[in-house]
Amino acid sequence: MTKSKKIKSAELVSEWSDIFRCPHCGTKMQVEAWKSLTCVHHHTFDFTKQGYLNLMKQPIKSNYDKTLFEARQHVVGETELFQLLHQRISEILSRLNKETITILDVGCGEGSHLHQIMEGRLDRSLVGIGLDIAKEGILQAAKNYIDPIWVVGNLANAPFQKNVFDVVINILSPSNYVEFKRLVASNGLIIKVVPRNNYLSELREVLMKSEKREMNNKDEVVSLFQDHFETTKRIPLTYRHKLNQTVLHDLVRMTPLAWSADPKRIQSFTEQESAEITIDLDILIGRNN
Repeated sequence: MTKSKKIKSAELVSEWSDIFRCPHCGTKMQVEAWKSLTCVHHHTFDFTKQGYLNLMKQPIKSNYDKTLFEARQHVVGETELFQLLHQRISEILSRLNKETITILDVGCGEGSHLHQIMEGRLDRSLVGIGLDIAKEGILQAAKNYIDPIWVVGNLANAPFQKNVFDVVINILSPSNYVEFKRLVASNGLIIKVVPRNNYLSELREVLMKSEKREMNNKDEVVSLFQDHFETTKRIPLTYRHKLNQTVLHDLVRMTPLAWSADPKRIQSFTEQESAEITIDLDILIGRNN
């Protein structure tokens, strides 16, 4: 009989239960009866039928909804727009001298980045965990991708033990460097992807109207990263990729910039048969001393 996603997830988490800590009391956790993750003080979190765990202490409402994450899954997971980024990170992981590599993707959303990176594992054994505060994102991740462990959780109180991950990945998502240092192993890697000035410039010019808004100064972002970690490398990644009309629609749907944009400007952008879109990123690689 084919195992359900719930059972498969419970089995995988059981293998790696030492990674987890209770978000309520901070104690160790274990899988019970292939249906729950429970701590020694009996705080209990059930596996959902989709296979993910919700380890939030209390629900938090997010503006990031099902529509946004479905669009993001299409753009990130099913097109080649971010393929070079995924390849670069997979190559970094392939150079680690470990038989099994544990990876935490913080702010993983619907999980497409982590899935694609693990698909390019280059003959390495990877154990991936995706963490996001948005339940809808983790729900989409669990529906679409089986292998990683998917967790709804708060980065400010991440439900994991100290120094248990070989790599922490943070792609175009808010950071908590204090937690990153706690979570990553001694001498482990932190891989942070930040936007440069021309990232999605064609889209931002439309959605941000004529206002002169600059992205966060990338040098300040890099400086803050270097304050916390020994930066071993900074890899710029810039290229353009052509998207058809269907993907342009989803590119707009996946960005919060569209929430306050002029509908006429959105319509003008999405009615194009195709458009070249710029990817302009820095991959920061740091080491936890």
